[in-house]
Amino acid sequence: MYKKLSPQEYLELKNKDMNWQLLDVREPWEIEIANISGSLNIPINEINVRMNEIDKNHSIAVICHSGIRSAKVADILLENSFHNVANIEGGIHEWAENLDQSVLENCPMKHEDTKKTLYKFLND
Repeated sequence: MYKKLSPQEYLELKNKDMNWQLLDVREPWEIEIANISGSLNIPINEINVRMNEIDKNHSIAVICHSGIRSAKVADILLENSFHNVANIEGGIHEWAENLDQSVLENCPMKHEDTKKTLYKFLND
């Protein structure tokens, strides 16, 4: 069974143990809108063919938009001999809303309308 972590709990663990790797399983267009520096990006539909890119010696925290896709990937990782796996509950939405809205600050200008929509959504 994977751990369930809030974004804040993940950062606290990461600060105590640098062995944690953040795996973002959203699509490339989603990562262009909002991303977390230093994360490994493998879309959910590519996880089975790109799993070799994930270091089994690291603890893995999986994130997506809201926590649904990342929960599925967390299960897949556990089924494939990854030992310390966590799901970031609430995903990038929760991260931006309650921890760090700057993940939206580095969005490319071509996504300005999407940024405005996402900011409005997060602030309503």
